[in-house]
Amino acid sequence: MTTITIDTPAGPIDALLNRPEGDGPWPGVVIIHDAIGYGPDNEAISERVAAAGYLAVTPNLYSRGGRARCITRVFRELLTQRGRALDDILAARDHLRTHPQCTGAIGIAGFCMGGQFALIMGPKGFGASAPFYGTPLPKHLDQVLDASCPVVASFGRRDPAGLGAPAKLQRIVADKNIPADIKVYPDAGHSFANQLPGQAILRIAGFGYNEAATADAWSRVFAFFGEHLAAKAN
Repeated sequence: MTTITIDTPAGPIDALLNRPEGDGPWPGVVIIHDAIGYGPDNEAISERVAAAGYLAVTPNLYSRGGRARCITRVFRELLTQRGRALDDILAARDHLRTHPQCTGAIGIAGFCMGGQFALIMGPKGFGASAPFYGTPLPKHLDQVLDASCPVVASFGRRDPAGLGAPAKLQRIVADKNIPADIKVYPDAGHSFANQLPGQAILRIAGFGYNEAATADAWSRVFAFFGEHLAAKAN
């Protein structure tokens, strides 16, 4: 894993880059971190994606200014669905597209806040989108998903912010004929695929890591990416 700099319309930001072992080229995946931001959890996710055979880039959406200011700005841009955070994600996509070890086929995966971004960015030049508990779902999702790429989504039934979200997403992708794999894990809550600190407290609030759900979700994601990204390689 290395830390790189990506040029964006608002100036350079840092990002994590992980390469698979062996010789490329490989499909790429842009990974969008959760509301907490960078940390060991993001590094572990990036390593998992690379080990599965994907060139993985995680842009740091909190690169500019103080942390509190960045969180406020990024959530505002998530709500309005425009701004620097979206430009940063597109810059990460373009970085992969021009990377000499990338096939040019790019997926996107995101967690919590990042899962919402993964849904919003689905129509913007990605081959497949993997939102993990992107709840609450973005506003105007019916319009947001017009011309979206295929979606493989994972939810926890115990997610306090996810009530009705899987069914709503399933209805929209079905109406729009978007290829999709949507699964709800009955024993999992929000952030079930993130190994965050304070697990005992998180579980009380309907959050918490779930190893079995995580393993199954990633298995589905990689199978889905294998189907929808490999066919788009240059």
